[in-house]
Amino acid sequence: MSLRYINIIKELINKIESTQIEVMEEVAQLCAKTVENGNIIYFFGTGHSHMICEEPFYRAGGLVQVYPILEPSLMLHNGAYKSTLVERLEGLSKILLEQSGAAKGDIIFVISNSGRNNAIVEMAIEAKNKGLKVVAITSLSHSISVTSRHASGKKLYEVADYVIDNCGIIGDAAVEYENFVQKTGPTSTIADVLIINSIISRAVEVMLDKGLKPPVFMSSNTDEGDEFNKNVLEKYKSRIKLL
Repeated sequence: MSLRYINIIKELINKIESTQIEVMEEVAQLCAKTVENGNIIYFFGTGHSHMICEEPFYRAGGLVQVYPILEPSLMLHNGAYKSTLVERLEGLSKILLEQSGAAKGDIIFVISNSGRNNAIVEMAIEAKNKGLKVVAITSLSHSISVTSRHASGKKLYEVADYVIDNCGIIGDAAVEYENFVQKTGPTSTIADVLIINSIISRAVEVMLDKGLKPPVFMSSNTDEGDEFNKNVLEKYKSRIKLL
């Protein structure tokens, strides 16, 4: 069994740790403050990035005040190529954000490896217009190498308040072969999930250090999980429509 991909991921984690910790700490502090104030942490991504938005939502060890904006036409299960075309349309993200109920005081993570497509850039712009803080998780090396598809000419990292580089390479896939053009082993999913869970874990730690009790889901597959989660769900389900 080749360890090439595993070794690439190890190097990637080390690079994230050595270059992104400062901004991740700032974002963790922002998340803690947002939760303390009773506000919501939104997540938005298209294509494979939508998986990152589902990662922190309604799961054991996850904050309750998480709202992923999930639009089927931007995912793969309703037509993979169609999702590629839809994410290049203007106007959809504005509607999705409006329907979510996002408001000033909330924050939104916008996740995109390239950060170039209309849905992503529009979501960041519209969120800022509503008074949300925008956190981008993107590959800076990829994004800098391409042009924007949005009318503004901007890419995600140029709009966001906070930019976290997932340290991926252009094209995402990282394992190379002799006499074969394509690469395998994309790194963005592992990197993005690592970043998100690190930030959330740190945000919980920040709140605990203040003597607060953060709203965190318990596994529903433990004996006490259902009863515990029922109480926190009652408090937030009126605003987080997906609960």
